[in-house]
Amino acid sequence: MEDQNLKEINVLVQRFFSLFTNTAGSKPQVDYIRHLFIEQGIIINATSLPVHIYDLEGFIVPRKELLSDGTLTDFSEWETSHNTTIVGNIAQRYICYQKSGKLNGEPFETKGVKNMQLIKINEQWRIVSVTWFDEA
Repeated sequence: MEDQNLKEINVLVQRFFSLFTNTAGSKPQVDYIRHLFIEQGIIINATSLPVHIYDLEGFIVPRKELLSDGTLTDFSEWETSHNTTIVGNIAQRYICYQKSGKLNGEPFETKGVKNMQLIKINEQWRIVSVTWFDEA
């Protein structure tokens, strides 16, 4: 059963990362994040102080604008490694990732870490929270 749970979590995490991609003419699907999280989900940017804590709507609105108004183009992010611990209906995934794109026309590439908390509800894995830290 753990193998099946891990497969389902892998798909969920891959889908999460793909939501923000706007490379090669693809359109970001940030709104779909609501289907991946529990309703009360939170997303935390811990890159700088003070940390920024978002509910889903507070996270979605500025990301949609940033990824569709030309400010952030050719953007994608992907896992480079991860460690997932599953205990019953809860899971934690520690992720190392990279991202690249053009911010205001300037190319960039950076890496960081994400910590993802997940829960299995009604036989489906959902994200409870994501905390991320980008390296300088």
